[in-house]
Amino acid sequence: MTPPRFPMRREPLRKARLSIAITYEQVRPDKGGCETYIADLCRLLVADRHQVHIYAADCDRAALPQEITHHPLPAARGPRWLRPWRFARSCAHALADSPHDVVIGLVKTLYQDVLILQGGFHQASAVANVRKQPPGWRRSAAWLLQRLNPAFWSYRLLERRQLTAQPLIVVPSRWVADHGADYYGLKPPLIHVVPNAVPAERVLAMDRPARRSQFRERLGLESTAVAGLFVGHNYRLKGLEPLLRATARVASDRFRLLVCGDARVGRWRRLAHQLGCAERVRFLGYLPDVRDAYYAADFLVHPSFYDPCALVTLEALACGLPVITSRSNGAHELLPPPLAELTLLDAHDVGTLARNIEQLCEDGRRAALARVARQAADAWTMADHYRDLLNVLRAAIARKAAA
Repeated sequence: MTPPRFPMRREPLRKARLSIAITYEQVRPDKGGCETYIADLCRLLVADRHQVHIYAADCDRAALPQEITHHPLPAARGPRWLRPWRFARSCAHALADSPHDVVIGLVKTLYQDVLILQGGFHQASAVANVRKQPPGWRRSAAWLLQRLNPAFWSYRLLERRQLTAQPLIVVPSRWVADHGADYYGLKPPLIHVVPNAVPAERVLAMDRPARRSQFRERLGLESTAVAGLFVGHNYRLKGLEPLLRATARVASDRFRLLVCGDARVGRWRRLAHQLGCAERVRFLGYLPDVRDAYYAADFLVHPSFYDPCALVTLEALACGLPVITSRSNGAHELLPPPLAELTLLDAHDVGTLARNIEQLCEDGRRAALARVARQAADAWTMADHYRDLLNVLRAAIARKAAA
């Protein structure tokens, strides 16, 4: 496939309105972190009077600003390993005659000016999907099955093709930037670290105390219970198994675990019963408004095996919740001490995870770390993220003009 030549405007570079194209197959913010990020970015760009064009096969217009323009693309069909290539081809054809100032791609697309790797590098993600299994035969089997899956090789090739065109690359953490250096030799000024952020207004509400009380009552939580919250769609990758094992070890009888994100919880209920901690765990499934879970919780526990920079971590901080996470979550870079001391070196370390949970069951310790969490949320905001990202977009436009 020959890289298309995107027409571009030749006006002098200035702080004027930009025409910005964003490519992503399905823009539905209720489906995951990347889709939520796109919606947040669209709101900021529109508020800043830029023209935003979404090239997608499916788009939830009700969840996006009405000012955006949606360019419908055919849904990519066929086997899973082939669909990203077909969508990339559709994007290239649709953009060939469109004079946008800058084209932003996310995940598995080709020929963009700026590539925002919200999901990190495929190579690193593939390694994490093996390491999420405990050492032994299960990890070996996962490695073998991964190599037998054509999607693994297809996505690996697609990532290499993405980078051959040398777009400017935005990654959400230094941890992910290190993966780019290790696997592809990527260095500044080609790669830019712009940590994720969340709009505070998305997770905060004036009626938070009342909603906390009502939701906890609905869940049957005692007034003295200390609730840890786990939020995720891919329960295994986000570390629910070691978390349940740690829950069984927590000494404090006040601890309760709230699990939400995916409605498919049968195997996890069975594991909780096998471990003898089922009475401590509330499986909430999918919540249309996850804020109620944040309000009901006393801290977030997210022992992920792979997260470039988990939005749930940032949402918890915005709510003033202390966070237990792992070094495999790039968002740990935004946690100052002493909150950072709760970060796990290895998400499989069940003993340390249980001890960290016990720390947050102590009212005084938890209150002190809640103050640190609020400070961390204020230290890096969506305004900071938008400023740095816009600088990258303008650098990409200047780069095209110079070429």
